[in-house]
Amino acid sequence: MTIQAIIFDCDGTLADTMPLHFAAWTEISAQFNVELSEQNFYAWGGQPTRMVAERLVKQSGSSSSVEDIALAKEQAFERMIHDVEPIEPIATIVRENFGRIPLAVASGAVRRICVKILEHINLLDCFNTIVTSEDVAAQKPDPEIFLQAADRLRVDRRHCLVYEDADLGIEAARNAGMQWIDIRQLLADNGKA
Repeated sequence: MTIQAIIFDCDGTLADTMPLHFAAWTEISAQFNVELSEQNFYAWGGQPTRMVAERLVKQSGSSSSVEDIALAKEQAFERMIHDVEPIEPIATIVRENFGRIPLAVASGAVRRICVKILEHINLLDCFNTIVTSEDVAAQKPDPEIFLQAADRLRVDRRHCLVYEDADLGIEAARNAGMQWIDIRQLLADNGKA
């Protein structure tokens, strides 16, 4: 099937943010009496901060507000954005395809943070559209975020290629009927992991 558009996840795919997101969770966990293990953090990759906060409140029995936890975590991460680096092999794919075919970002992040990350790594202007957790009702592994990106690009989903780094995101791409590349494998194959 011919590729007519490429859709990229942001965190962990375009930008090396996952260690910083985990550091932000660690920073605020004691404040709210919740704990996020590194194993769960990576297993839940691709889910919005609010969904992770809901899980943590339920798991820990914390009386803290989900909204307060999510806000504190986003603020903690935002203070770290200056340390974010692009994942260069994937950023190169973006730059090589910019202007050639439509490009989108489909991220479980909130728009404000996603845009700041893309600005910081100098890729924001490469994308025709950005779809975030705030634009969809259902989150990854539901395919809605990728389907909306394809609709905005006006490209049939079967002709879209997704770059992802998380199991839930790959499942969402598969559920959308799109082709996909697991960047973890791509980076490992190229000796970059």
